[in-house]
Amino acid sequence: MSRIGKQPVELPKGVTFSVAGGQIKVKGPKGELSKKIAPGITFSQEANVIKVIRDNDSRQQRAYHGLMRALLANMVTGVSAGFKRELEIIGIGYKAEVKGAKLIMNLGYSHPIVYPFPDGIKIDVDKATRVIVTGADKEKVGQVAAELRGKRPPDSYKGKGVRYAGERVRLKAGKSGQ
Repeated sequence: MSRIGKQPVELPKGVTFSVAGGQIKVKGPKGELSKKIAPGITFSQEANVIKVIRDNDSRQQRAYHGLMRALLANMVTGVSAGFKRELEIIGIGYKAEVKGAKLIMNLGYSHPIVYPFPDGIKIDVDKATRVIVTGADKEKVGQVAAELRGKRPPDSYKGKGVRYAGERVRLKAGKSGQ
């Protein structure tokens, strides 16, 4: 039995769960999320607890069992509390600002980088060098943070660029004097 898959998922107050048309839907105060159900996986709900059940013990079913339970737990967490990813901008003259529904970043290029907000994602800028990405979908929040980091990844010699908060960049020694 899958260690992750056999754990039940508890629904917090204000979160609803439904299965319809091969999709699971979770609705809460932060929004609504839906995912396609993997073949051979079913869900049983008792009061505010959901259990994930698989049809057989094949290798693929065991993999789907843990996957669907983890996805469901992330959906429940997302619609109740939400997810957050923080990025730091390091470098002289590097900064970011929000104008309307767009993030404008100056990262040392000849032009500013304009990044429109995707649906369901909110981006805030704190102190012009700290970007906070929030949303209900963990996958989408992580993808947006990765795309923003990809605009100017940290340099391996000086450490300048966009990095995740708390990320450690190993710096190379550079050229020797003689």
